[in-house]
Amino acid sequence: MTDDKALVAQVLGGDQQAFRMLIKQHERLVSHMIGRLINKPEDREELCQDVFLKVYDKLGEFTFQSKLSTWIATIAYRHGINHLRKRRVPISDLPEDETSIERFIAIDDASEILAEREMDQIVFTLIEKLPPQYKAILTLYHVEEMSYPEIVEITGLPEGTVKNYLFRARQLLKEKVKQYLGKEATL
Repeated sequence: MTDDKALVAQVLGGDQQAFRMLIKQHERLVSHMIGRLINKPEDREELCQDVFLKVYDKLGEFTFQSKLSTWIATIAYRHGINHLRKRRVPISDLPEDETSIERFIAIDDASEILAEREMDQIVFTLIEKLPPQYKAILTLYHVEEMSYPEIVEITGLPEGTVKNYLFRARQLLKEKVKQYLGKEATL
């Protein structure tokens, strides 16, 4: 956190190189947050840029009550959710339609069915079909390896809701993988 404090102080002091470093350190996190909420690639890039502009504008208000990454992820999450609300996209409806599958679901002998790389790609494709809230929580927990309290702080959702969304996301993903594997077996 000391490094974060020094970096923030440098950015607030007008050091553009320090701001570039802050972006570099957190661009993956912001990209994951926005990418899990927003489906249109052309909107993703613009929203990621908007997030860092907002971070720059609000950095003077950051009090280090949480980690800098948590604060930035909160801004990204809220910015993505606001974008969806403006577009009237359902956020938590059940759907109708860099990690391995074992971290998300358990399937016996999955490696015998498909090569691990192919399975990872399939899982990421299936994750994209989940509702935005589920994708975001799944990404924060499994990819960004954040704790429940951090996810609660980022999303503003109660811990029980976060746990429920994570459970539902895993169940939906598990069903989608089973359906996919069933289709593959019949080909």
